[in-house]
Amino acid sequence: MASPTRQLEGLNAQVIECRRCPRLVEWRERVSIEKRASFIGHDYWGKPVPGFGDPNGAVLVLGLAPAAHGANRTGRMFTGDRSGDWLYRAMYRAGFANQETSVSAGDGLKLKGAYVTAPVRCAPPANKPTSAEHDNCAPWLDAELDILDGISVAVCLGQIAYVAALAAYQRRGVAVPRPRVKFGHGVEVRLSPQLTLLTSFHPSQQNTFTGRLTESMLDDVFQRAKALASPRTA
Repeated sequence: MASPTRQLEGLNAQVIECRRCPRLVEWRERVSIEKRASFIGHDYWGKPVPGFGDPNGAVLVLGLAPAAHGANRTGRMFTGDRSGDWLYRAMYRAGFANQETSVSAGDGLKLKGAYVTAPVRCAPPANKPTSAEHDNCAPWLDAELDILDGISVAVCLGQIAYVAALAAYQRRGVAVPRPRVKFGHGVEVRLSPQLTLLTSFHPSQQNTFTGRLTESMLDDVFQRAKALASPRTA
């Protein structure tokens, strides 16, 4: 069997070619042509964004979807926007990243012990994918989890990521608590002796500018993820 690295390379090649959601295809491509004024000279990625990180990691970081002028521009999850600035600084401080900045796909950022992905791979209008778009994208996350078989902690950035993680693991036959544990920052949900979900407010500007999420709060989540993860992340 091919290594996890080779398997992910093959999967990501398929992800990049996906055109299952006409609304998202139209939006991501239009944004890449019209561009934001501050990025007018940039070549936009304008395609589905694959996951990124350590194929042997024990920590999964799950966001929502690429930002129109962030990952949709750079081609790498949480790269090129302020949400990514917050995320990778926290991951760097917790020892999951070799640097605290993430500005472009070729900037030298490498992750150790962690893999970053999202339940929706295309930038959605107003950052709001539809239920059908979530469903269309779900097989990509399922395929990633098949390859990333060492995951013991899933950090869910926002309620949508939390719900998506529960659904993905339920599809894999993992028992999900009923009623569902209410989302909140720093909530832990033990799905099995080998798997824990950790929840965090999303590092969006709406949360970071208002102080709803602080850097110390995000640090606490990743330090807890590190403590819970298998020894391979140390």
